[in-house]
Amino acid sequence: MLSSLLPCSCALCGERADEVVCTPCTARYATRGSRVPGALRVLRQPARHGRRRGQCGACLADPPAFDATLAACDYEAPLDGLVLALKFGARLPLAPWFGQRLSGAVLARPGWPLPDVLCPVPPGPGRLVERGYNQALEIARPLARGLGIALAPRLLTRVVETAAQSGVAPRERARNIRGAFAVTPGMAHLVSGRHIGVVDDVMTSGHTLNEVAATLKAAGAARVSNLVFARTPPH
Repeated sequence: MLSSLLPCSCALCGERADEVVCTPCTARYATRGSRVPGALRVLRQPARHGRRRGQCGACLADPPAFDATLAACDYEAPLDGLVLALKFGARLPLAPWFGQRLSGAVLARPGWPLPDVLCPVPPGPGRLVERGYNQALEIARPLARGLGIALAPRLLTRVVETAAQSGVAPRERARNIRGAFAVTPGMAHLVSGRHIGVVDDVMTSGHTLNEVAATLKAAGAARVSNLVFARTPPH
């Protein structure tokens, strides 16, 4: 009765749907299988004899602070438009759909080590006031429910209001984000010796997630895994 009174249109094709994205569009665009890049492209996971499996040359030359990354899909059309609609257009009903896709991608990989706690990437105070919400947190909520994992929305604080990474030249992105995060006072006990899952909407260069992981590792995290809805395909 509720769906009849308040019909929903698919955010991609515009047809009537039971969810924010209809079943045919979900099958067509969001069930291609998760990519599991490690540092930037492939899964990083400890293997025998201390070696890591599937590392790319960039990982070997400059190992990242995080241990693994799981992405539900590639950041490409038409899903990139949904990411932008959530991030800049306040299309908050998309967030649960993102979280469900990401939860499904995790559960589709038996044996993938589940984090002890989930932590969304925090925005700067100014950007949070301007936008009114943190899209990473909105994705993390349904993800935490789907995986049965505790969510710590205030585990990290952005202590430096940095310029948006999308507007910074690629070679300057690491410097732009350096020192931007800190573990919130009183939250260190949630980090020490634990596996932290860092949640974000999209991973592009990986510099923001790397800085987050470095901050968590410095606070004693045993492992840091990135859980992102979309990942920019390697070029």
